[in-house]
Amino acid sequence: MGSTDFFEHIEEHFESTLPFVVYRKPNEEKIHALLQDDETLHEVNDFSESGFVFAPFDASTSETVLIPAEESFAMELDSFENEMLLEAETILVNHTNEDREAHVKLVNRGIEAIADTAMKKVVLSRKQNIPHNYESPVEIFKRLLGTYKTAFVYCWYHPNVGLWLGATPETLLSINNRRLHTMSLAGTQKTSVSSDVVWGEKEQEEQQFVTDSIVENLSTLVKNLQVSDVTTQQAGTLLHLKTDISSIINENETSIAAVINALHPTPAVCGLPKEEAKEFILNNEGYARSYYTGFLGELNYKTEKKRASTRRNVENLAYSAIKKHTHLFVNLRCMEVDASGAQLYVGGGVTASSDAVAEWEETVNKLQTVAKVLRTT
Repeated sequence: MGSTDFFEHIEEHFESTLPFVVYRKPNEEKIHALLQDDETLHEVNDFSESGFVFAPFDASTSETVLIPAEESFAMELDSFENEMLLEAETILVNHTNEDREAHVKLVNRGIEAIADTAMKKVVLSRKQNIPHNYESPVEIFKRLLGTYKTAFVYCWYHPNVGLWLGATPETLLSINNRRLHTMSLAGTQKTSVSSDVVWGEKEQEEQQFVTDSIVENLSTLVKNLQVSDVTTQQAGTLLHLKTDISSIINENETSIAAVINALHPTPAVCGLPKEEAKEFILNNEGYARSYYTGFLGELNYKTEKKRASTRRNVENLAYSAIKKHTHLFVNLRCMEVDASGAQLYVGGGVTASSDAVAEWEETVNKLQTVAKVLRTT
């Protein structure tokens, strides 16, 4: 299937108000789409289901939605390149003094709470509406593809939930035959022409908080836990500190639901300790995050693995094994699009050593990173 037919199918599905998702995984060329047959809202019960999952930050306020594999049509496109899409003039986000003062006050409340309570870190965010001329979400998605090669890029739609697009740099987890991989991602700075990247004490401390928490939460669910050295990862025009964490899930003892509950919400989008930080967020941010800082991706996707066609295994050539894999991403660098424009979501980690004005500037940088794919005309 060519790119024209591929994207026309998605456009027609959207115009028919039928659920779909189209996405590309980090550092890959192939684009995947799953188009649901009808407008039924399918909810996840225990994460044993198969399909594409779209989950909120707080499950008590929004549904965990599934586009089921067995009730959807799957398509693939080997690659897509169109550099002309990146040449259109992009939107510059205009921030008001009221926006700045509100976020600085929120961060200062977080710093005070860390000093007075058991909290070590809390991730505080804000939402900004950007009016823009309406255009097809497929066109926005195409520009995301051309702009963010190393991110998980997606466009997700359900008529009963809404339209979301994003380019997230963070894996929540991937599971292949009980082998689990996740990551600790924290700290942010702009990219530089210099090859030497210097990280401050605050960012390194925040990164270590996240890593230690993930390791602790997984310790009773897995074995052979391995933690990599800290590296710098680029996501668009931003840099982050990253640690890779891998392990083996305990056989017949640990469900995917248990692993998800242990990891979500991660310290990188919520804080530490998890429950105290989440309560502070819900009581102080002043808006509902909805699916921002939730997670999304392939859940129990089935793949067929055939035996190798060697002379020794010739008698087994008729046999193949069905395996399942799960690959979920944290919903960062995202937007919700409706008739009024785009609602952009952005946040940052706050610790005892945070500076409220610097935290504000970090959200400004992150917002512009997402807004660059929106057109002014």
